[in-house]
Amino acid sequence: MTIIGFFDLEPFEKKYLENKLKGTKDKIFFNTKSLNSKNANKYKNLEVVAVFILSKITKDVMDKMPKLKLITTMSTGYDHIDLEEAKKRGIKVTNVPVYGQNTVAEHAFALLQTLNRHIIPAVERTRKGDFNYKGLLGRDLKGQTLGVVGTGHIGEFVIKYAKSFGMKVIASDTRKNKELAKELKFKYVSLKKLCQEADIISLHVPLLESTYHLLGKEEFKQMKKGVIIVNTSRGPLIDSKELIKALDKGIVSGAALDVLELESDIKKEAKLIMSMSSDEKRLLTLVENHELLQRENVIITPHLAFYTEEAIKRILDTTLKNIHCYKKGRLKNKVR
Repeated sequence: MTIIGFFDLEPFEKKYLENKLKGTKDKIFFNTKSLNSKNANKYKNLEVVAVFILSKITKDVMDKMPKLKLITTMSTGYDHIDLEEAKKRGIKVTNVPVYGQNTVAEHAFALLQTLNRHIIPAVERTRKGDFNYKGLLGRDLKGQTLGVVGTGHIGEFVIKYAKSFGMKVIASDTRKNKELAKELKFKYVSLKKLCQEADIISLHVPLLESTYHLLGKEEFKQMKKGVIIVNTSRGPLIDSKELIKALDKGIVSGAALDVLELESDIKKEAKLIMSMSSDEKRLLTLVENHELLQRENVIITPHLAFYTEEAIKRILDTTLKNIHCYKKGRLKNKVR
């Protein structure tokens, strides 16, 4: 019998897992909360944990869970897990490498067009009975140059969708897929050249030491005036301070973000306020303190690019398969 704990679950996810795990001889714990150093002691007998990115699996957490043998993250990214510490302890780590390449790509374009066509202010106006469209001038996507940073599974779909809009595509990646470039008719360039030529830049790379602040002071200096930035990957890929400066200077005309550099801190503080008080004004004040949230030419969604019914089921199915393979003595989707 394996003792397994699932964390960061929503009710419908719990129900889905319960149906999938009917008849299992394993002992299963389902949790809506995240796993962290404060509550890890409660789960010291767990051999397997399945977590999302809100659970920070640090050395301190591992210290409090001596029986832990497998961490399977219900995400592609794994920067919330201390991999070096896990390796030292012989704890295996797996992820979900492919689950929503089309899902995230679709959200990237939803963000882009929401910003580009001023959908939010347009809807707000019409709800007030104002049908004046002055000041809401957008741009055609057809003929625009899209710079795709990262041509993996998600980046590939972004390029496919861009081509359907009639866009020109250039891409930057440390691993060039020449066959894909030939098939989809795009060209690889350096990040510097991409910044110089792209009308729109969309990020689709993982957060690594080498990609931290991938778009920083020098990159923003190189960008053509009026560029739009789209980020559905990880917040720290962009230096937030430099993005704000670029917005102030008009170098960046707008940013469409599903992730923020200080995302985890904002969520933690929001949860703290919600637990202390039901005063919505206090929560609103907290959110308003983040400068990017104040700007009309910046739209932000709460890290939900992956969040469709189909993608969630694929994530859960892959997670269950990862656990099943571990129990059979073989690892699937091992991280590094």
